[in-house]
Order: sequence, then structure tokens, then C-alpha cells
Amino acid sequence: MEIIRHLKENIAKVMIGNERTTELVLACVLAKGHVLLQDVPGTGKTMLAKSLAKSIDADFGRIQFTPDMLPSDITGLNYFDAKSGEFVFAKGPVFCNILLADEINRATPKTQSSLLECMAERQVTVDGTTRVLEEPFLVIATQNPLETLGTFPLPEAQKDRFLMQISMEDLTPPLEQSLLERFLAGHPLEELEPVCEKKDIAELQMRCSGVYIHEDLLKYMIRLVHATRENPQVEHGVSPRGSLAFARAAQAFAMVQGRDYVVPEDIKTVAVPVLAHRLGLSAAEDSDRARAQVIRELLSRVPLPTEEWSRR
Repeated sequence: MEIIRHLKENIAKVMIGNERTTELVLACVLAKGHVLLQDVPGTGKTMLAKSLAKSIDADFGRIQFTPDMLPSDITGLNYFDAKSGEFVFAKGPVFCNILLADEINRATPKTQSSLLECMAERQVTVDGTTRVLEEPFLVIATQNPLETLGTFPLPEAQKDRFLMQISMEDLTPPLEQSLLERFLAGHPLEELEPVCEKKDIAELQMRCSGVYIHEDLLKYMIRLVHATRENPQVEHGVSPRGSLAFARAAQAFAMVQGRDYVVPEDIKTVAVPVLAHRLGLSAAEDSDRARAQVIRELLSRVPLPTEEWSRR
């Protein structure tokens, strides 16, 4: 778990506060998931993604999404090379280990959908040829929930590809003062050095799947998921794929906390980031706040079993 500690400490050299957000993003990395950072401009979404990328000795790619982008701007394309007389494939920015998809909702649905295969199957198919993306592969997408002019909301199928949807944490006045002092003196991101390699992340991802979840806790998680399907406020609840994402996120968060077993607090911490964006409410009620509130109410209503969670 030393690598996880080093990652948290390294990211904290740039990020002020946001410890829980950092832990959730690291949990996404360990669970082989993708993360959607949604918050207003200027809260540090892109900075967090860059800090993570610079902390790992891996290939980093960034796409600034705009309405005029084409799918080939992401995946790459075949072009005719007159010198060789053959078609050559030019890789797009998605061929990397950590991809920052900045302001993803500014691209058209056609361009957004070009990421579906990459995120779900970790491969790219262009003109009938499939190319596998190198592991580890993580997409960190950002979007601003306030501006709607010139944006295209992510469809349900796209949002379901993200393991978690996370907002940044509010800074207290002392923390905000620390932020000003740190960044007025220089730019700490430029001095950040890697603290681990790609192979270290791959090893942690393999170990993550072995984190123990007691049978009673699995049943508790399933009851929470089924409660979303039976809730009269919810038009469509969490799917079985969401159930699997829920369990994997709990395993990964436990590992970030330095444990090889899941406790109820892990489940409660990841419940809203993993489940809320997978709910479908009526058009009149649908909002991030309303979906999160549904999950919080279920957490308060569905009783926890009593057990020794680390017992195998």
C-alpha cells in the first residue's frame, strides 16, 4: 500500500483539500474504472487529473472537446501515404494510459460516442481494424453543470461507462488561503515528479480484485441496488452492471484506505458517486442533487447487517 500513500502525498503537493475526492479518483484507478469530474469552472478538476497523470510514469493524453470535433480526432484515422503508396494509421490521443477528456459535454453525441468502445472494451476499431489500448487505461472526463448553451448532455449509455461521477470539495477559508499562497509562489504542478510506474498500477489493479467482501455486505449492496428499482421516484434503477461497479468500487476504496477487506463505511462512501448518475428520474425531478438524495435516503433506510467484516 506504500504506492497508494506516495500517490496521495504527491497529488497533495498540488491539490489543496479534496482528500476524499483524490481517494475516490484513486479508487477508480485501482478498480479499472473511469471517472467523470463534474463541477463549476475553477474548482481544480483539470488540475487533479494532471496531478494524477504526472504522479504516474505513464503516457498522458488530453482532448479539449469542442462542437466541431470529429470521432477521428479522438480515435485516429487511416490516411494515404503517397510516399509508400499505402494507407497508414495515425493514432489519436486516446492511445495513452491516462486520458483527460476536458469539457466532454461540449462535443456532439457522435463524437462523444467514439469513446464508448474505448471505455467499455479498451480497444479502438477504425475501418474494420481493431487495436487494443495499452493497460492501464483511464479516462478522466470533466464537465461544467452550469453552462448548457452549446453543450450536449451525456446520454445514459455514456454516463454508465463511468465508474463514478464526482464533484470537487468546497474549500474552507484557511484552505483557500493556503491555495493562494502555494500558487502565488509558483506552479507546483511543474515540479511534480512520478512516484510509480505503469507496472505498479497494473499490479495494484490485480490485487484489488482480491479484496474481501463479506457475504452479508454483498447482500446489503444488492438490497440497496434493488431498492433503486423499486423506488416510486425512480423511472429506471441501477442495472446489474451498476451492481458490479458498486462492488468493485467498494473493494478499491478499501484498498485506498489500506485494508484488504471491505467495511460498511467503504460502501457508504462510494454509494452516491457510483449509483446516483445511473438513476433515471422523471424529467421534472431529474437533477444530480435529486439523484444523490435518493441514494442517501436509501442508505438511511436499508438496514446494515451486524458482522465481523474482516472474517473470511
